[in-house]
Amino acid sequence: MGSKPLSCLSTCAFTALLCLPAAILHGQQDVKIGSDATLTIGGILSATLFAQDARFGLGNGQQAEFTQTELAGWWHGGDVRNTRLTFGLRGPRIGDSKWRANATLEADFFGGFNGTGNFSDEQPTPRIRLAYADLTNGSTTLRVGQAWSLTTGTIPTSTSHIAFPLGWGSGGFIGWRFPGIFLIQSLTDRSSPVTARLSLAVMRGSWSDEGTPDQPSAGEAGSPQLEGAVNLDGRFREGTWSAYLVGHWDRKDLNGVRNRGTEKPADNNLDSHAIEGGLRVQSGSITLQGNAYTGKAMAHQFAHIIQFGDIEGWGAWAQAGFDFTKRVGLWAFYGIDDPNDDDVRASGAGNDRLGSWLVSPMLRYKAGPYSLGLEWLYNRTKYASGATAVDERKGSQIALSTRFDF
Repeated sequence: MGSKPLSCLSTCAFTALLCLPAAILHGQQDVKIGSDATLTIGGILSATLFAQDARFGLGNGQQAEFTQTELAGWWHGGDVRNTRLTFGLRGPRIGDSKWRANATLEADFFGGFNGTGNFSDEQPTPRIRLAYADLTNGSTTLRVGQAWSLTTGTIPTSTSHIAFPLGWGSGGFIGWRFPGIFLIQSLTDRSSPVTARLSLAVMRGSWSDEGTPDQPSAGEAGSPQLEGAVNLDGRFREGTWSAYLVGHWDRKDLNGVRNRGTEKPADNNLDSHAIEGGLRVQSGSITLQGNAYTGKAMAHQFAHIIQFGDIEGWGAWAQAGFDFTKRVGLWAFYGIDDPNDDDVRASGAGNDRLGSWLVSPMLRYKAGPYSLGLEWLYNRTKYASGATAVDERKGSQIALSTRFDF
């Protein structure tokens, strides 16, 4: 979809929000659109003022993940691209059954900037994040459309890194969103002390050779991406816990798609696989969360410091949060991503990142939907330099961010 239709949608949505009563902005609100259907409007208003002493990938500001180039001095900027709108349609009941048709549309403003030049930094372009429809009876859900891969799992807490979470491609956090078919099945009764659900996904293939959008890539010439996950959620006397385990497999046909009538080349396939697990525990004023993965050729889901090729590697991250008061808390994040050095050097194609680790402490003030956070992001990334040498580059970002959830 081009940017103009989505720009119109976002403009209309913001206009609608401005016209809603002030009480609407204190939390997600349901708007009746029929006798048995509602529209839930939610989202995030986000702004970050930052200073950096390096250029980062995947970008700068709210998109910074790993160090690309060290700078001789500091530079500063502002970023509002985390701002997000989510529309959730709870559709009508289908006949006399327990089944409903629901839908979700979500957009933010990381679709690049509106042109180049002096004024483009203040005009970010919207993009679609999620767009799917559900058929559900409460315990079974069939989802078709663009949704998160099952590897996405637990998301680190941050006031500055929301759309591009801490550690994405640099510190053990992986996952991405793809069009596909998703089946979500509850395995236990809702009243069970521990609830379990099984999720299965068949998603569009993806790889690095899609030079032009909407053209077949090696991933789309191979097999779809297949994932399965088991999620557990429970409670104990002082809090809650959740855990998950997910597996992934897909095959890329590196020959790509050939024209009819051309000779079939010898098979040239690349298999991707990954296993990932995660855990989150919240008890009183303490939160502990994290995950770890190991896999091969998973760059299309932000693994291996986003380097495409026959590369094996692993990554992990952990985060601890402690609330001193009901409104003030301290959070600390650490993540690492470690692709195999020999695989990186042998894969060519400009791949040269051998390892990355990221640390980010945050002091946060939170009052209801409003958050104010001061974060320091520090990253070290190792680059191959010659046949055996290593060049380590480090970078820092200091960010003051505000976030309002509605």
